[in-house]
Amino acid sequence: MTAPQMPAAPSPSAPPLALLLDVDGPVASPVTRDVQPGIITDMLALAAAGIPVIFNTGRSDTFIREQVMEPMIAAGMPAGTLIHAICEKGAVWFSYTAEGPGPVHVDRDLAMPSAFGDDVRRLVAEDYAAHMFFDETKRAMVSVEQHVAVANSDYRAEQELFDADAMELMGRHGLGVVRLDHHAPNSDDQIDYRVDPTIISTDIESVRLGKDLGASRAVELLAAQGITPQAWRTVGDSRTDYAMADWLHHNDHPVKHVDVRPADGVPVKPYDVLTATDLGLGAEVIHDDAGAAFLRSWRSALGG
Repeated sequence: MTAPQMPAAPSPSAPPLALLLDVDGPVASPVTRDVQPGIITDMLALAAAGIPVIFNTGRSDTFIREQVMEPMIAAGMPAGTLIHAICEKGAVWFSYTAEGPGPVHVDRDLAMPSAFGDDVRRLVAEDYAAHMFFDETKRAMVSVEQHVAVANSDYRAEQELFDADAMELMGRHGLGVVRLDHHAPNSDDQIDYRVDPTIISTDIESVRLGKDLGASRAVELLAAQGITPQAWRTVGDSRTDYAMADWLHHNDHPVKHVDVRPADGVPVKPYDVLTATDLGLGAEVIHDDAGAAFLRSWRSALGG
């Protein structure tokens, strides 16, 4: 497939593309949690060429600093390059340059009650520590994650049990909650929180959080720099990641979405959805291998 053509020297205020990237899957391996050096190199090249690179993730700011920011700086991030990171599905955000991270912003209105987080920490320690750990780096969400050494099939079986216990615990705290198709309102018939299982973790969060909120923050961050991209590419590995492109499309931003794990099924959307097969690759190319291929194609289109 021929890479899409872009101008060799994008306008700083109107770049031909902006990239809004989920991290687990498209950028970081869901198996090792590490980022391929080639992905780091290509993201740096795109950012240096004037293409905004923005992360939109459920991960914490600590994870982004350690797994993405520090490798980018170590690889020779050009002075003046600014990368935005929207974390915890829009509740936390910060920006960084070659000099390091700027201030971390937290929307406290979207944070889980601390007493509930304390009880989940105890629950994991007492009943689930062999398969998962409590993520101490989250500022707004409450999250648990699979140990790298644990087989995913074993973790997923334990995850079902943990999620059920977490929902029961939320009821004891008077918190209305939804998990997939299961709704458990609070005493006021309200549902303010969700239990969101992924392939390697469970996030417990405000229902106001999501990849659509992250997309909104991304547009705001670029607007503050005087940047209006001509088009967007959103990249994710799950159905919930489509909310990035949904929000951009509904707010009149031209967008195409890249699904790096299309085995879940590609929904019908009013915008184009791309997979590795659109690059002439096999359907077995998924996750960060597919993410790497798309980054290379966009870099190639810039002549880099």
